[in-house]
Amino acid sequence: MALVLFYHLTRSSAEETAVQLLPRALAAGWRVMLRACTAERLDWLDQKLWQGPEDGFLPHGVEGGPHDADQPVLLGRGPITNGARALMLMDGAQPLPGEAAGLERVWVLFDGLDEVALNGARGLWKAVVAEGLHAQYWSEESGRWQMKTEKPASG
Repeated sequence: MALVLFYHLTRSSAEETAVQLLPRALAAGWRVMLRACTAERLDWLDQKLWQGPEDGFLPHGVEGGPHDADQPVLLGRGPITNGARALMLMDGAQPLPGEAAGLERVWVLFDGLDEVALNGARGLWKAVVAEGLHAQYWSEESGRWQMKTEKPASG
């Protein structure tokens, strides 16, 4: 059953946090689906990932290509098509109904200084907990990541 990690971003951007988390997921042997809400945002993330340092390159692709199923990290808006065991949600993107339960890990990255994003994360927290999934809420307000609350899986 999935562990859903909510990251309340106040000092780091979503892309900075993703660049820290994605290599850990790949090292664990997981493929990742990174979901955002717009094609423009996905194209921007794709460019940023290609511009990263050579020793920190994250193999990835944008959904809609001929090799989606082979991508270790697939950037997209649709369903998981690369066999991902982990899902990263940015910019208010949501898991599909029942999707999170079958994964190892779900990360919800949200801008804690944006009231709309904060309210969206609160709503998703309630839905995840209602689904009986294990959820943790992390904040970087103190200058380092700290877990603020946890709701163990039920059922």
